[in-house]
Amino acid sequence: MPRDAPSKVLHMIPFTSFPAHHSLHIIPCRRQPAGEKNQNRQKMTLTLTPEERAMLADEAGHAPALALRIVAETARLMGAEKLIPVASAHIDGALYHGDSGTLFAERLVELGAKVAVPATLNVGGLDLACGAKTRLPPHQHDMAHRLMMAYEAMGCEPSWTCAPYQAGHRPALGSDVAWGESNAVAFCNSVLGARTNRYGDFLDIACAIAGHAPYYGLHKPENRRATFMLDCSGLSAALRGSDVLWPVIGTLYGQEAGTAVGVVTGLAGFATEDRLKAFGAAAASAGAVGLFHILGVTPEAPDMKTVTGGAENLPVIPVTPERLAKARGGLSTTQSSAIDAVAIGSPHCSAEELREVLQRLSGRKVARPFYACTGRHALLALARPERQALIDAGVTLVADTCIVVTPMLAEIAGVLATNSGKFAHYAPGNTGYAVRYASLAECVDAAVSGHLANETGAWS
Repeated sequence: MPRDAPSKVLHMIPFTSFPAHHSLHIIPCRRQPAGEKNQNRQKMTLTLTPEERAMLADEAGHAPALALRIVAETARLMGAEKLIPVASAHIDGALYHGDSGTLFAERLVELGAKVAVPATLNVGGLDLACGAKTRLPPHQHDMAHRLMMAYEAMGCEPSWTCAPYQAGHRPALGSDVAWGESNAVAFCNSVLGARTNRYGDFLDIACAIAGHAPYYGLHKPENRRATFMLDCSGLSAALRGSDVLWPVIGTLYGQEAGTAVGVVTGLAGFATEDRLKAFGAAAASAGAVGLFHILGVTPEAPDMKTVTGGAENLPVIPVTPERLAKARGGLSTTQSSAIDAVAIGSPHCSAEELREVLQRLSGRKVARPFYACTGRHALLALARPERQALIDAGVTLVADTCIVVTPMLAEIAGVLATNSGKFAHYAPGNTGYAVRYASLAECVDAAVSGHLANETGAWS
Protein backbone atom coordinates (compact mmCIF):
# COMPACT_ATOMS: atom_id res chain seq x y z
CA MET A 1 0.00 0.00 0.00
CA PRO A 2 1.61 3.34 -1.01
CA ARG A 3 2.54 5.68 1.84
CA ASP A 4 0.75 8.63 0.24
CA ALA A 5 -2.57 6.83 -0.02
CA PRO A 6 -5.46 8.73 1.58
CA SER A 7 -6.31 7.92 5.18
CA LYS A 8 -9.17 5.49 5.64
CA VAL A 9 -11.43 4.42 8.48
CA LEU A 10 -10.52 1.07 10.01
CA HIS A 11 -13.45 -0.95 11.35
CA MET A 12 -11.53 -4.18 11.78
CA ILE A 13 -8.03 -5.32 11.02
CA PRO A 14 -8.60 -8.53 9.06
CA PHE A 15 -6.56 -11.38 10.42
CA THR A 16 -6.42 -12.96 6.96
CA SER A 17 -4.26 -10.11 5.67
CA PHE A 18 -1.29 -11.22 7.76
CA PRO A 19 0.87 -14.33 7.65
CA ALA A 20 -0.32 -17.15 9.91
CA HIS A 21 2.37 -16.55 12.48
CA HIS A 22 0.95 -13.07 13.04
CA SER A 23 -2.46 -14.36 14.14
CA LEU A 24 -2.82 -12.81 17.57
CA HIS A 25 -6.09 -11.55 19.01
CA ILE A 26 -5.98 -9.11 21.92
CA ILE A 27 -8.84 -8.85 24.41
CA PRO A 28 -8.16 -6.10 26.98
CA CYS A 29 -9.03 -6.98 30.56
CA ARG A 30 -9.21 -3.51 32.09
CA ARG A 31 -12.39 -1.75 33.10
CA GLN A 32 -13.97 1.12 31.24
CA PRO A 33 -11.87 4.29 31.78
CA ALA A 34 -13.49 7.05 33.80
CA GLY A 35 -15.39 9.54 31.71
CA GLU A 36 -16.00 7.30 28.70
CA LYS A 37 -19.44 5.96 27.77
CA ASN A 38 -20.02 2.35 26.82
CA GLN A 39 -21.71 3.39 23.61
CA ASN A 40 -18.50 5.09 22.48
CA ARG A 41 -17.02 1.69 21.75
CA GLN A 42 -19.86 0.94 19.36
CA LYS A 43 -19.98 4.32 17.61
CA MET A 44 -16.27 5.19 17.41
CA THR A 45 -14.22 4.06 14.43
CA LEU A 46 -10.44 3.94 14.31
CA THR A 47 -8.71 6.07 11.71
CA LEU A 48 -5.12 5.26 10.76
CA THR A 49 -2.66 7.59 9.06
CA PRO A 50 -0.93 6.57 5.82
CA GLU A 51 2.27 5.95 7.78
CA GLU A 52 0.48 3.67 10.23
CA ARG A 53 -1.20 1.75 7.42
CA ALA A 54 2.14 1.36 5.71
CA MET A 55 3.58 -0.18 8.86
CA LEU A 56 0.60 -2.52 9.11
CA ALA A 57 1.19 -3.54 5.49
CA ASP A 58 4.60 -4.84 6.60
CA GLU A 59 6.60 -2.17 4.79
CA ALA A 60 8.56 -1.57 8.03
CA GLY A 61 9.24 -5.25 8.72
CA HIS A 62 7.44 -8.13 10.43
CA ALA A 63 7.96 -7.04 14.05
CA PRO A 64 6.69 -3.44 13.65
CA ALA A 65 3.69 -4.71 11.70
CA LEU A 66 2.82 -7.27 14.36
CA ALA A 67 3.30 -4.70 17.14
CA LEU A 68 1.13 -2.09 15.47
CA ARG A 69 -1.52 -4.68 14.74
CA ILE A 70 -1.75 -5.47 18.47
CA VAL A 71 -1.96 -1.76 19.28
CA ALA A 72 -4.52 -1.01 16.59
CA GLU A 73 -6.76 -3.94 17.45
CA THR A 74 -6.67 -2.93 21.11
CA ALA A 75 -7.53 0.62 20.11
CA ARG A 76 -10.51 -0.60 18.10
CA LEU A 77 -11.79 -2.72 20.97
CA MET A 78 -11.40 0.16 23.42
CA GLY A 79 -13.28 2.56 21.17
CA ALA A 80 -10.30 4.78 20.37
CA GLU A 81 -10.63 7.12 17.41
CA LYS A 82 -6.92 7.14 16.55
CA LEU A 83 -3.42 6.16 17.58
CA ILE A 84 -0.91 8.62 19.00
CA PRO A 85 2.90 8.61 19.04
CA VAL A 86 4.47 7.99 22.46
CA ALA A 87 7.69 9.44 23.84
CA SER A 88 8.70 6.42 25.94
CA ALA A 89 7.58 3.10 27.37
CA HIS A 90 8.03 1.20 30.62
CA ILE A 91 7.78 -2.55 30.11
CA ASP A 92 6.17 -4.78 32.72
CA GLY A 93 6.02 -7.90 30.55
CA ALA A 94 9.59 -9.03 31.25
CA LEU A 95 8.60 -10.74 34.53
CA TYR A 96 8.33 -14.51 34.14
CA HIS A 97 4.81 -15.85 34.61
CA GLY A 98 5.14 -18.89 32.38
CA ASP A 99 6.91 -20.16 29.30
CA SER A 100 4.50 -18.48 26.87
CA GLY A 101 5.79 -15.03 27.84
CA THR A 102 9.37 -16.07 27.17
CA LEU A 103 8.50 -17.68 23.84
CA PHE A 104 6.54 -14.58 22.77
CA ALA A 105 9.48 -12.29 23.55
CA GLU A 106 11.95 -14.57 21.82
CA ARG A 107 9.69 -14.69 18.76
CA LEU A 108 9.76 -10.90 18.63
CA VAL A 109 13.57 -11.03 18.76
CA GLU A 110 13.60 -13.58 15.90
CA LEU A 111 11.48 -11.17 13.88
CA GLY A 112 14.08 -8.44 14.47
CA ALA A 113 12.03 -6.40 16.94
CA LYS A 114 13.61 -3.22 18.30
CA VAL A 115 11.94 -0.59 20.43
CA ALA A 116 11.21 2.63 18.56
CA VAL A 117 11.22 4.80 21.68
CA PRO A 118 13.25 4.78 24.92
CA ALA A 119 11.96 1.82 26.94
CA THR A 120 12.81 0.92 30.51
CA LEU A 121 12.29 -2.48 32.11
CA ASN A 122 10.28 -3.25 35.21
CA VAL A 123 11.39 -6.00 37.57
CA GLY A 124 12.33 -9.40 36.19
CA GLY A 125 12.26 -12.79 37.86
CA LEU A 126 15.92 -12.85 38.88
CA ASP A 127 18.40 -10.65 40.72
CA LEU A 128 21.21 -10.22 38.21
CA ALA A 129 22.83 -7.30 40.07
CA CYS A 130 23.18 -8.48 43.67
CA GLY A 131 22.78 -12.22 43.18
CA ALA A 132 20.04 -12.67 45.78
CA LYS A 133 18.95 -16.30 45.58
CA THR A 134 15.53 -17.44 44.47
CA ARG A 135 13.76 -20.77 44.91
CA LEU A 136 12.80 -21.06 41.24
CA PRO A 137 13.19 -24.59 39.87
CA PRO A 138 15.92 -24.93 37.19
CA HIS A 139 13.58 -24.78 34.19
CA GLN A 140 11.75 -21.71 35.46
CA HIS A 141 15.04 -20.05 36.40
CA ASP A 142 16.33 -20.60 32.87
CA MET A 143 13.16 -19.32 31.25
CA ALA A 144 13.09 -16.25 33.49
CA HIS A 145 16.66 -15.46 32.48
CA ARG A 146 15.92 -16.01 28.80
CA LEU A 147 12.95 -13.66 29.09
CA MET A 148 15.06 -10.90 30.61
CA MET A 149 17.72 -11.29 27.93
CA ALA A 150 15.11 -11.19 25.15
CA TYR A 151 13.84 -7.81 26.30
CA GLU A 152 17.36 -6.44 26.53
CA ALA A 153 17.97 -7.75 22.98
CA MET A 154 15.05 -5.62 21.78
CA GLY A 155 16.88 -2.51 22.94
CA CYS A 156 15.12 -1.97 26.27
CA GLU A 157 17.26 -0.36 28.95
CA PRO A 158 18.19 -2.88 31.68
CA SER A 159 16.85 -0.65 34.44
CA TRP A 160 14.98 -3.56 36.08
CA THR A 161 13.08 -1.39 38.52
CA CYS A 162 9.45 -0.63 39.33
CA ALA A 163 10.51 2.96 40.09
CA PRO A 164 12.01 4.12 36.76
CA TYR A 165 11.02 7.67 37.62
CA GLN A 166 13.66 7.60 40.39
CA ALA A 167 16.24 6.20 37.97
CA GLY A 168 16.16 9.33 35.81
CA HIS A 169 13.28 8.44 33.49
CA ARG A 170 10.85 11.30 33.94
CA PRO A 171 8.61 12.10 30.94
CA ALA A 172 7.75 15.73 30.39
CA LEU A 173 4.52 17.24 31.68
CA GLY A 174 1.74 16.61 29.18
CA SER A 175 3.68 14.10 27.09
CA ASP A 176 2.10 10.81 26.00
CA VAL A 177 3.85 7.59 27.00
CA ALA A 178 3.01 3.87 27.25
CA TRP A 179 3.90 2.62 30.71
CA GLY A 180 3.15 -0.62 32.47
CA GLU A 181 3.38 -1.46 36.22
CA SER A 182 0.60 0.01 38.31
CA ASN A 183 2.69 2.14 40.68
CA ALA A 184 4.81 3.53 37.85
CA VAL A 185 1.67 4.44 35.91
CA ALA A 186 0.17 6.21 38.94
CA PHE A 187 3.38 8.16 39.59
CA CYS A 188 3.89 9.01 35.91
CA ASN A 189 0.36 10.37 35.49
CA SER A 190 0.01 12.02 38.87
CA VAL A 191 3.39 13.31 40.00
CA LEU A 192 5.04 13.89 36.62
CA GLY A 193 1.89 14.87 34.75
CA ALA A 194 2.69 12.72 31.72
CA ARG A 195 -0.16 10.75 30.17
CA THR A 196 -0.50 6.98 30.06
CA ASN A 197 -3.05 4.28 30.61
CA ARG A 198 -2.31 1.14 32.63
CA TYR A 199 -0.71 -0.83 29.81
CA GLY A 200 -0.60 -4.56 30.43
CA ASP A 201 1.97 -7.19 29.56
CA PHE A 202 2.70 -7.59 25.83
CA LEU A 203 0.68 -4.51 24.91
CA ASP A 204 3.44 -2.48 26.57
CA ILE A 205 6.21 -3.90 24.36
CA ALA A 206 3.93 -3.65 21.31
CA CYS A 207 3.53 0.09 21.97
CA ALA A 208 7.30 0.44 22.42
CA ILE A 209 8.08 -1.32 19.12
CA ALA A 210 5.35 0.50 17.19
CA GLY A 211 6.04 3.84 18.89
CA HIS A 212 2.28 4.37 19.15
CA ALA A 213 -0.54 3.82 21.63
CA PRO A 214 -4.36 3.98 21.47
CA TYR A 215 -5.82 7.41 22.16
CA TYR A 216 -8.33 6.80 24.94
CA GLY A 217 -8.63 6.90 28.73
CA LEU A 218 -6.06 8.98 30.56
CA HIS A 219 -4.43 10.21 27.35
CA LYS A 220 -7.49 12.45 26.93
CA PRO A 221 -7.52 15.66 29.01
CA GLU A 222 -11.22 15.44 29.83
CA ASN A 223 -10.71 12.07 31.55
CA ARG A 224 -8.04 13.45 33.89
CA ARG A 225 -10.29 15.78 35.89
CA ALA A 226 -11.15 15.05 39.51
CA THR A 227 -14.68 13.83 40.14
CA PHE A 228 -14.52 13.43 43.95
CA MET A 229 -12.54 14.80 46.90
CA LEU A 230 -10.81 12.92 49.71
CA ASP A 231 -10.38 15.37 52.58
CA CYS A 232 -7.42 14.79 54.94
CA SER A 233 -7.52 18.20 56.58
CA GLY A 234 -8.91 16.78 59.82
CA LEU A 235 -5.79 14.69 60.51
CA SER A 236 -3.11 15.96 62.87
CA ALA A 237 -0.03 17.59 61.41
CA ALA A 238 2.13 14.96 63.10
CA LEU A 239 0.30 12.14 61.36
CA ARG A 240 0.26 13.85 57.96
CA GLY A 241 4.01 14.35 58.33
CA SER A 242 4.63 10.67 59.10
CA ASP A 243 5.70 8.23 56.39
CA VAL A 244 3.51 5.49 57.86
CA LEU A 245 0.33 7.39 56.92
CA TRP A 246 0.81 7.63 53.17
CA PRO A 247 0.30 3.96 52.19
CA VAL A 248 -2.81 3.93 54.41
CA ILE A 249 -4.28 7.04 52.78
CA GLY A 250 -3.33 5.59 49.38
CA THR A 251 -5.19 2.40 50.25
CA LEU A 252 -8.27 4.38 51.32
CA TYR A 253 -8.10 6.45 48.15
CA GLY A 254 -7.87 3.34 45.97
CA GLN A 255 -10.82 1.72 47.71
CA GLU A 256 -12.96 4.81 47.23
CA ALA A 257 -11.78 5.62 43.69
CA GLY A 258 -11.96 2.33 41.82
CA THR A 259 -11.38 3.61 38.28
CA ALA A 260 -12.36 7.22 39.04
CA VAL A 261 -10.01 10.19 39.39
CA GLY A 262 -10.08 12.15 42.63
CA VAL A 263 -8.29 14.97 44.40
CA VAL A 264 -6.87 14.69 47.91
CA THR A 265 -6.91 17.81 50.06
CA GLY A 266 -5.09 18.63 53.27
CA LEU A 267 -1.68 17.11 52.39
CA ALA A 268 0.06 20.15 50.89
CA GLY A 269 3.29 20.84 52.74
CA PHE A 270 3.71 17.20 53.83
CA ALA A 271 4.48 15.44 50.57
CA THR A 272 7.88 14.07 49.59
CA GLU A 273 8.65 12.04 46.48
CA ASP A 274 8.97 8.81 48.45
CA ARG A 275 5.64 9.48 50.19
CA LEU A 276 3.93 10.13 46.86
CA LYS A 277 5.50 6.92 45.56
CA ALA A 278 4.09 4.98 48.52
CA PHE A 279 0.66 6.62 48.18
CA GLY A 280 0.38 5.82 44.47
CA ALA A 281 1.51 2.21 44.86
CA ALA A 282 -1.04 1.53 47.59
CA ALA A 283 -3.80 3.30 45.66
CA ALA A 284 -3.07 1.32 42.49
CA SER A 285 -3.08 -1.95 44.47
CA ALA A 286 -6.32 -1.23 46.35
CA GLY A 287 -8.15 0.08 43.27
CA ALA A 288 -7.70 0.39 39.51
CA VAL A 289 -6.06 3.78 40.02
CA GLY A 290 -4.06 5.28 37.19
CA LEU A 291 -4.17 8.92 38.30
CA PHE A 292 -4.59 10.84 41.54
CA HIS A 293 -4.33 14.53 42.30
CA ILE A 294 -3.11 16.09 45.54
CA LEU A 295 -4.21 19.70 45.82
CA GLY A 296 -1.28 22.11 45.86
CA VAL A 297 1.24 19.31 45.25
CA THR A 298 0.79 17.46 41.95
CA PRO A 299 1.17 19.46 38.72
CA GLU A 300 -2.40 19.25 37.46
CA ALA A 301 -3.88 20.32 40.81
CA PRO A 302 -2.64 23.84 41.55
CA ASP A 303 -6.16 24.82 42.59
CA MET A 304 -9.62 23.28 42.75
CA LYS A 305 -10.93 24.98 39.60
CA THR A 306 -8.07 23.60 37.51
CA VAL A 307 -8.22 20.05 38.83
CA THR A 308 -12.01 19.76 38.36
CA GLY A 309 -12.21 21.61 35.06
CA GLY A 310 -14.51 24.13 36.71
CA ALA A 311 -16.98 21.59 38.05
CA GLU A 312 -18.52 22.46 41.40
CA ASN A 313 -20.04 20.56 44.32
CA LEU A 314 -17.76 17.54 44.11
CA PRO A 315 -18.69 14.66 46.44
CA VAL A 316 -16.49 14.97 49.54
CA ILE A 317 -15.22 11.96 51.50
CA PRO A 318 -13.82 13.06 54.88
CA VAL A 319 -11.00 10.92 56.26
CA THR A 320 -12.43 10.08 59.65
CA PRO A 321 -10.69 8.05 62.38
CA GLU A 322 -13.03 5.18 61.59
CA ARG A 323 -12.21 5.15 57.86
CA LEU A 324 -8.51 5.50 58.62
CA ALA A 325 -8.55 2.67 61.16
CA LYS A 326 -10.36 0.38 58.73
CA ALA A 327 -7.90 1.07 55.91
CA ARG A 328 -4.94 0.63 58.24
CA GLY A 329 -6.35 -2.57 59.70
CA GLY A 330 -6.88 -4.00 56.24
CA LEU A 331 -3.14 -3.88 55.55
CA SER A 332 -2.46 -6.53 58.22
CA THR A 333 -3.73 -10.09 58.14
CA THR A 334 -2.52 -10.95 61.64
CA GLN A 335 -1.87 -9.23 64.95
CA SER A 336 0.94 -11.60 65.89
CA SER A 337 3.88 -9.79 67.46
CA ALA A 338 6.31 -12.56 66.45
CA ILE A 339 7.97 -11.69 63.14
CA ASP A 340 9.69 -14.19 60.85
CA ALA A 341 10.90 -11.82 58.11
CA VAL A 342 10.89 -8.16 57.12
CA ALA A 343 10.63 -6.77 53.58
CA ILE A 344 10.66 -3.21 52.32
CA GLY A 345 10.89 -1.75 48.85
CA SER A 346 7.66 -2.06 46.92
CA PRO A 347 8.03 0.19 45.03
CA HIS A 348 11.80 -0.17 45.07
CA CYS A 349 13.65 1.65 47.84
CA SER A 350 15.32 4.91 46.94
CA ALA A 351 18.88 5.59 48.06
CA GLU A 352 17.47 7.88 50.75
CA GLU A 353 15.29 5.10 52.14
CA LEU A 354 18.24 2.70 52.24
CA ARG A 355 20.25 5.30 54.13
CA GLU A 356 17.38 5.66 56.59
CA VAL A 357 17.48 1.90 57.23
CA LEU A 358 21.20 2.15 57.93
CA GLN A 359 20.67 5.09 60.26
CA ARG A 360 17.90 3.32 62.19
CA LEU A 361 19.97 0.17 62.57
CA SER A 362 22.57 2.32 64.29
CA GLY A 363 25.19 -0.42 64.43
CA ARG A 364 22.75 -3.22 65.32
CA LYS A 365 22.44 -6.48 63.40
CA VAL A 366 19.19 -8.07 62.31
CA ALA A 367 18.02 -11.33 63.86
CA ARG A 368 15.38 -12.01 61.20
CA PRO A 369 15.74 -12.07 57.39
CA PHE A 370 15.52 -8.46 56.23
CA TYR A 371 15.00 -7.91 52.50
CA ALA A 372 15.51 -4.44 51.06
CA CYS A 373 14.30 -4.51 47.47
CA THR A 374 15.75 -1.77 45.31
CA GLY A 375 17.02 -0.85 41.88
CA ARG A 376 20.48 -0.67 40.40
CA HIS A 377 20.18 3.10 40.28
CA ALA A 378 19.76 3.32 44.07
CA LEU A 379 22.65 0.96 44.75
CA LEU A 380 24.91 3.04 42.51
CA ALA A 381 23.87 6.15 44.42
CA LEU A 382 25.06 4.63 47.70
CA ALA A 383 28.68 5.01 48.73
CA ARG A 384 30.49 1.67 48.93
CA PRO A 385 30.85 1.88 52.74
CA GLU A 386 27.08 2.48 53.07
CA ARG A 387 26.26 -0.57 51.00
CA GLN A 388 28.75 -2.72 52.88
CA ALA A 389 27.41 -1.54 56.23
CA LEU A 390 23.91 -2.72 55.27
CA ILE A 391 25.27 -6.11 54.25
CA ASP A 392 27.34 -6.39 57.44
CA ALA A 393 24.19 -5.68 59.46
CA GLY A 394 22.53 -8.67 57.83
CA VAL A 395 20.33 -6.83 55.32
CA THR A 396 19.78 -8.74 52.07
CA LEU A 397 19.91 -6.27 49.20
CA VAL A 398 17.69 -7.38 46.34
CA ALA A 399 17.88 -5.66 42.95
CA ASP A 400 16.17 -6.28 39.60
CA THR A 401 13.25 -8.13 41.26
CA CYS A 402 11.45 -8.39 44.62
CA ILE A 403 10.36 -10.99 47.15
CA VAL A 404 6.69 -10.87 46.17
CA VAL A 405 7.07 -11.60 42.45
CA THR A 406 9.72 -14.32 42.73
CA PRO A 407 10.12 -16.91 45.53
CA MET A 408 12.83 -15.85 47.96
CA LEU A 409 11.29 -16.18 51.40
CA ALA A 410 11.71 -19.43 53.31
CA GLU A 411 8.87 -21.92 52.80
CA ILE A 412 7.22 -21.50 56.17
CA ALA A 413 3.84 -20.28 57.38
CA GLY A 414 5.46 -17.15 58.72
CA VAL A 415 4.68 -13.51 59.45
CA LEU A 416 6.13 -10.77 57.27
CA ALA A 417 6.49 -7.20 58.54
CA THR A 418 6.49 -4.46 55.92
CA ASN A 419 6.07 -0.71 55.56
CA SER A 420 4.78 -1.12 52.00
CA GLY A 421 1.09 -0.92 51.22
CA LYS A 422 1.73 -2.84 48.00
CA PHE A 423 3.65 -5.64 49.76
CA ALA A 424 0.87 -5.80 52.34
CA HIS A 425 -1.70 -6.19 49.57
CA TYR A 426 0.05 -8.90 47.54
CA ALA A 427 2.31 -10.79 49.96
CA PRO A 428 -0.34 -13.07 51.55
CA GLY A 429 -1.48 -14.42 48.21
CA ASN A 430 1.93 -14.51 46.54
CA THR A 431 4.13 -15.74 49.41
CA GLY A 432 1.80 -17.50 51.83
CA TYR A 433 3.03 -15.30 54.68
CA ALA A 434 0.69 -13.40 56.97
CA VAL A 435 1.42 -9.67 57.02
CA ARG A 436 1.87 -6.97 59.65
CA TYR A 437 1.91 -3.43 58.35
CA ALA A 438 4.16 -1.04 60.31
CA SER A 439 6.36 2.01 59.99
CA LEU A 440 9.92 1.70 58.73
CA ALA A 441 11.26 2.31 62.23
CA GLU A 442 9.08 -0.49 63.60
CA CYS A 443 10.16 -2.82 60.80
CA VAL A 444 13.83 -2.24 61.55
CA ASP A 445 13.31 -2.83 65.27
CA ALA A 446 11.31 -5.99 64.53
CA ALA A 447 14.10 -7.33 62.34
CA VAL A 448 16.54 -6.83 65.23
CA SER A 449 14.34 -8.15 68.04
CA GLY A 450 12.06 -10.59 66.21
CA HIS A 451 8.97 -8.89 67.62
CA LEU A 452 6.76 -6.05 66.45
CA ALA A 453 5.15 -3.82 69.03
CA ASN A 454 1.73 -2.25 68.51
CA GLU A 455 2.63 1.38 67.85
CA THR A 456 0.11 4.05 68.78
CA GLY A 457 2.08 7.32 68.87
CA ALA A 458 1.52 8.87 65.45
CA TRP A 459 -1.94 7.37 65.07
CA SER A 460 -3.23 8.81 68.33
